[in-house]
Amino acid sequence: MALTPETLCRHELIGLHARVVESTNPDTVGISGRVVDETMRTLSLSAGDRVWCLPKRGTTFEFEIPCTDEAADAAKASGTAPKLPSETAGPQAGQSGGCEDAAYVTVDGTRLLSRPALRTEKTGVSTWR
Repeated sequence: MALTPETLCRHELIGLHARVVESTNPDTVGISGRVVDETMRTLSLSAGDRVWCLPKRGTTFEFEIPCTDEAADAAKASGTAPKLPSETAGPQAGQSGGCEDAAYVTVDGTRLLSRPALRTEKTGVSTWR
C-alpha cells in the first residue's frame, strides 16, 4: 500500500516531517520537525537539538508526504492538490530533482490514537496480541 493522503493514518509516521497547526495548548502551535517516536497517545517531533513530546488528543498535525509517482497519481485521483510548503516545512533532503514539491495532509490527532503497530496493520488476524 502506497503512502498517499488517504492512507496516511495506516502508515508508519516515523521519519515524516510534521507541524502542529492547531492545539488545545497554544504554546505548541507552530512546532515542526521530524517524527522520531510514536506511542499510543503521543507523537515526538525533533526540531534541531530539542525533542517535543506532543499529545495526539487535542492536536491537529500537518504531515509532509514526499512526492512519489504513486502518491502523485493518488493525489490527482482524489482531487488533493499539493500546496506550497510553509516556512517551517522545507523540502526534504534526498528528493529527486523532478519532484520538488510534496503533498501536505492535515490530520486530527484523535485519528491516530492507537498503538502504532495495530494502526498500521492492514486487515486480518493480528499475530501481535
